[in-house]
Amino acid sequence: MKLYVVGLGPGAPEQMTNRAAAALEKSDVIVGYTGYVEQIAPFYPEKKQISTPMRGERERCRVAVEEAAGGKTVSIVCSGDAGVYGMASPVLEAASVYPDLEVEVIPGVTAACSGAALLGAPLSHDFAVISLSDLLTPWELIEKRLACAAEADFSICLYNPSSKKRADYLQKACEILLRFRSPNTPAGVVRNIGRKGETAAYMTLEELQRYQADMFTTVFIGNSQTKMIQGKLVTPRGYREEA
Repeated sequence: MKLYVVGLGPGAPEQMTNRAAAALEKSDVIVGYTGYVEQIAPFYPEKKQISTPMRGERERCRVAVEEAAGGKTVSIVCSGDAGVYGMASPVLEAASVYPDLEVEVIPGVTAACSGAALLGAPLSHDFAVISLSDLLTPWELIEKRLACAAEADFSICLYNPSSKKRADYLQKACEILLRFRSPNTPAGVVRNIGRKGETAAYMTLEELQRYQADMFTTVFIGNSQTKMIQGKLVTPRGYREEA
């Protein structure tokens, strides 16, 4: 009985790790959100494929665990890294009722890393990754984390910055950050990382407050040392000048 939890990376097949591809090759069954299963389906047509809608995480985990417990080798897939806002945690919780089931988490490239690479090097010093989705976390706690990260001078990467129901959450986040950061703090956004329509844009924190983000956007805000160098967003690796 074997269950792989596979991070597919940012989207493009060439950005999937060899280890992730090997796990999918070994699997009899591939389980995941409909969009992610469709993304890889053409490469594994012989595999049994089971997909669920966007908010079907619990059902996804249950199906994957039961398929594996029944003797199949199964991969449950997610975008980015399986352990960063991914499926690793709920799968391990669901699999706890089957002590003989072996679960292996396969890491992938999360949006913080792939998005940072498109912008330059905004995360080269200490940084914080914060999701603005309040689906599972109270907004009051998100506000506290934003304020603490800003006050501590972390570079900040924001996941899930906005949606139809949360249209003003990025604006609210910027208002909090502006209590501690200069309006001219360098920032950047990336959309559709590793997919068709991939874009990257640079702006100040003040300009970011007016930016219309969506769920396909990842946001980066520099620390007090971050600067633009030849059109790239760069956070120095330290606060002391090198001799």
